[in-house]
Order: sequence, then structure tokens, then C-alpha cells
Amino acid sequence: MSAHPDTVTPPVRGKRSFLILPLLCFLSLAGLFFLRLQAGDPSMLPSVLIGRPAPPFTLKPLPDLGVPGLKDADLRAGHVTLVNVFASWCVECHDEHGMLMGLAQDPDLKAKGVTLSGIAYKDKPEDARRYLGAKGNPFMAVGNDESGRTGIDFGVYGVPETFVVKGDGTIAFKLIGGVTPGNVALFKAEIDKALH
Repeated sequence: MSAHPDTVTPPVRGKRSFLILPLLCFLSLAGLFFLRLQAGDPSMLPSVLIGRPAPPFTLKPLPDLGVPGLKDADLRAGHVTLVNVFASWCVECHDEHGMLMGLAQDPDLKAKGVTLSGIAYKDKPEDARRYLGAKGNPFMAVGNDESGRTGIDFGVYGVPETFVVKGDGTIAFKLIGGVTPGNVALFKAEIDKALH
């Protein structure tokens, strides 16, 4: 017996669920992105090193810059040190550079003995030296971390990042991203906490 030509076969149920699957994926991703946006300031991500000593390291100086390299012993010299991880190829580092120059010249921070040191992260030494030569050098010491090993030991996500290190070498605070007019007051408050 043959089927009547006017008879329509019902659609296969699997095809319908196949069409709904992309919609469900989209809604799931949209929900995840929304939750991530509500999670707060990404520059304030916690670091596992907060409250712990800075990792051991010894970094050579940049050639012809006129300041010494940097080592972990320098961070235990009895004064708060800001350690800025930067690179000449980093756009945000260029953006924050004026703020770093301001921090290095801040009379209140100078009176409290706060110093600023740099780590040139995954950068060619000559490029990092040329960058600081052109923009000004806010650092008392600059270590050359061309391999990125020290940055990894510090838990660096990307540049720029700045650490507030107590006089005994303990990391007190980590700022992910650049120092900006919008976060400098918070940053200075963290420096004050590290002084006490």
C-alpha cells in the first residue's frame, strides 16, 4: 500500500533540538559575560603573593641608563618600594608613564622614603633603555627581565603591573594595569598602609 501524496510526515524531533542549541549557547555565553562584568575592577585581582616575600631574583641593569639593576635584596632595604613591571612595546605603559614620573617626584612619598624601581619585562634591553631615555626615567633601579622569568615568579598577568613592597620585602599590594588619575588615590592609600 502506498502513502497518499497529501500525507505529510512529521518533522524529526532531533532537528528541532539542533536549531535550539545555538540559541542556548548564545544565552549561556551572554549570561557569563554579564556576570564577569559585574565582578568588579579587574585591576584589583588578588595575588597569591600578597603578604609573602618577593620571589628571589637578580636582574642586570639596562645598558647605558645610569642606574643599577634590581635584585630581591634591594626590596628588603627598610623602605617601601614600588616595583613597576613595564615594556617599551606596551601601549598602556606609555599611557601611565607620566603618572610614574609624578610618583617619583612626589614630595610626600620622597619624605616617607618611598622609592620606585622598574622591571623591563620581555623587552630588548636597548628598546627599554631608549624608551626610558626618551620619556624620562622615574626609577632608582631597573632590572632587565628579557626572558620574563622574574615576571612569571611575581605572577605577572601582563604589563603594566605595579607592586607595593614593604621595607622587609613583603608584597603588600598589586595593581594590574596602569596607574591612572582614577586609581592613584587608592594606590597611594595602599602605599600608606605598607608604611605602617
